[in-house]
Parts: sequence; C-alpha cells; structure tokens
Amino acid sequence: MTKTARKSIKGAPKPRKPVDESVKDDYQNTVRLVGRCSGVGLEKKLPSGDKVVELRVVVKRDDRDGYDTFDVALWSSVLRKRGLSLKEEEWVEVDGVLRRRFWKMGAGAVSRWQVEGRQLRRV
Repeated sequence: MTKTARKSIKGAPKPRKPVDESVKDDYQNTVRLVGRCSGVGLEKKLPSGDKVVELRVVVKRDDRDGYDTFDVALWSSVLRKRGLSLKEEEWVEVDGVLRRRFWKMGAGAVSRWQVEGRQLRRV
C-alpha cells in the first residue's frame, strides 16, 4: 500500500515515529487537571490512621462533546485543608500523578484509578 493509499483510508493508523533510545528510561507520570469540583471534599480516616481528602474534578473533553470526572486524593495536611475549603462548582487546577488503588471487597479485590494531588489551587 502506498502512502497516498494509506492516507485515503478513513481510520487507518498513522505510521509511528521511531522512539529516541535516550528517552526510553525517562518514564513520566504527570497529570494536570483544570476543571470544577463536583462537590465538597470529604475527609476519610483509613484503618492505618492516615487521613485523606477525596474530591472529584469535572473536566470538559477536548476532542468531543461531554465531560470526564476524575477522583482526586489529597494526602498532605496542607492540601487536605485546602481541599476541604473548596465549594461545589469551584474551579481548581490539580497537578499530580495517576495511581491505581486496590482494596479487598467481599471475596475479591477491586481497584480504581485516582489522581494523587501534589498541588492544588483555585483558578
């Protein structure tokens, strides 16, 4: 198939660029959300005694209609306090990392994705 023919087929994958060998070990897990809080933050005390504030940030999709909702966990005391002060519908910027959390429920294990907030500010 020629390049011209490949471009004319709707949905055909684009050829991949070769990966620069010098960046293969430079893994990155960086998340930046700018959106609105869907509700107030809730503080939870875990069985370990640790505290975490959880909130949800709603972000408009950039490539099509609709919104995505992301669970955000705030662990440090400064961020927990800031998270608890947020009001519903307030706009925020969250910088953090993506984590997959696991826990036991019933006879099995369950998991979910969560953004671990490292910075939080009102916008």
